[in-house]
Amino acid sequence: MTHDTQLLTLQAIAALVPHGSRVLDLGCGDGALLAHLQQHRGCTGYGVELNDTNVHACVQRGVNVLQLNLDQGLSLFGDQSFDVVLQIDTLQHLRNAETMLRETARVGRLGIVSFPNFAHWPNRLSVLQGRMPVTKRLPYQWYDTPNIRVGTFADFEVLATKNGLHLLDAFGLQNGARVTVWPNLRAGTAVFKFQRG
Repeated sequence: MTHDTQLLTLQAIAALVPHGSRVLDLGCGDGALLAHLQQHRGCTGYGVELNDTNVHACVQRGVNVLQLNLDQGLSLFGDQSFDVVLQIDTLQHLRNAETMLRETARVGRLGIVSFPNFAHWPNRLSVLQGRMPVTKRLPYQWYDTPNIRVGTFADFEVLATKNGLHLLDAFGLQNGARVTVWPNLRAGTAVFKFQRG
């Protein structure tokens, strides 16, 4: 993704977070989103990250960060202890993705999830040609990808229903622009805002 696309994507996701929210950002990376939410939306909260380099980057940005392995769950946090729990480009890296989705809905009044949409048309074309996709959104070869799960926009809708989640907003992002018409086909990123049903 280009820097402009990254910024537009960050802004589109940040716009889903109510002003002044207490936020838990799971797999917060370098803390860019949480720092943006603090500076532009008056939010407070914590990031959760495992990678040492990213934890250091969070500290440098002034973001409160806890170094935890998300595959071990969120037992540290009580029910509804945050207004919003974010999983931005995190779900596809987790071994216990469904459990972590339920935990997101338990710990936060709202959950926001985004992940690469494997059903995006260039990905479908690659598979039809007998190859795993390598795109700007999925830049890794099949043998070195950090993604242990592949999912689609439509798959998440089914998973949300199965787990009793009420979708408040659902759209795709392509080059930082919101996609609401055929997002499963036309968007490289799937975005969902939800709460427990």
